[in-house]
Amino acid sequence: GLWVLSPRRQHTSALRIAAARGYEDCARHLLLRGAAVDAVVGGRAPLHDSAAAPHPNCARLLLAFGADPNVLSADGSAPLHLCTAPHSLRCAELLLAHGAQVNLGTRDRQVTALHVAARQGLVAHVELYLHHGADPSRRTHQGETPLNAAAAAAERPEDSERFLRVAELLLAAGADPRAAGRKGHTPLHNACANGHPALARLLLHHGADATVPNGAGDTPMDCALRAVPEYRRQRPEETLALLLEHGALPAHPKMLRLCCQHPPAMEVMLNAYDRVPPAHGWVEAVPPELWEERREFYASAVLMAGRPRRLQHLARVAIRRHLGARCHTAVPKLALPPPLRHYLQLPIEGLIS
Repeated sequence: GLWVLSPRRQHTSALRIAAARGYEDCARHLLLRGAAVDAVVGGRAPLHDSAAAPHPNCARLLLAFGADPNVLSADGSAPLHLCTAPHSLRCAELLLAHGAQVNLGTRDRQVTALHVAARQGLVAHVELYLHHGADPSRRTHQGETPLNAAAAAAERPEDSERFLRVAELLLAAGADPRAAGRKGHTPLHNACANGHPALARLLLHHGADATVPNGAGDTPMDCALRAVPEYRRQRPEETLALLLEHGALPAHPKMLRLCCQHPPAMEVMLNAYDRVPPAHGWVEAVPPELWEERREFYASAVLMAGRPRRLQHLARVAIRRHLGARCHTAVPKLALPPPLRHYLQLPIEGLIS
């Protein structure tokens, strides 16, 4: 039959089935026979199904028969909100060409199409929506901006490049890199928590604050340290060094336990102190096989714990503290021999001296 019925409600319609499966000829026949193009049956209209599938041929047909591009589903979503896959770009273009409101938010959460595209890492969609006037500063009911959404979703290393490109587009369009969203997380908190040094660098370049705490009191440095065990292959030492160069303070010594199994990150952190903290808080967390493999580094760290560092290192710490958040711009301009400028940038040397 044309309907799938329960005793109390209809779950779908023939036109919804045709639109969802891309049966253009069938959908045209139904429309010519009087099927209601915007009927919301079972929570969605046919245009929602064609956008979600996606089937641009059916979306084009429905729009030609007068479908409302801003029709809301039962949960308050418009068809544009359902363009969540890379190959849905043509559907998004058709919807916008027929009057879809690019800044329309979902009914309850106020999520816009730009939020959706940013969260999915859809570079072409983000470009399209920004071209049509999407507001990169629009917030959801939880306070999330599209940039927050992109930074939070950039969890998998294999997706890092496309989320970086999304962030570049949003920042170029005026997105605020300091905007705190859900639980007080800024985009930088999320980039650090996801072990994404390139994204952290981009955000810091655009003025993100390396010292601001989130709702739980954690700074981006705290988030970066917690990410070290999971993202060792993503060069977490680069993120830590970036934060320090932009004014972040060295973490509390108890946090060293989080990075002690990745010697490059551990070295960056130990060199941020004027005196190496006691080793008892982290030494037992180093696996014996790793200790044996990196014996020179760990032995040097334990040997220097609690002892005065070299005068050269103390001078480095003093200069970096004086420069504070200007380190990243000021150090390269100092009238010093290149090896000394390099030393000021906390290079990885493989031991603590």
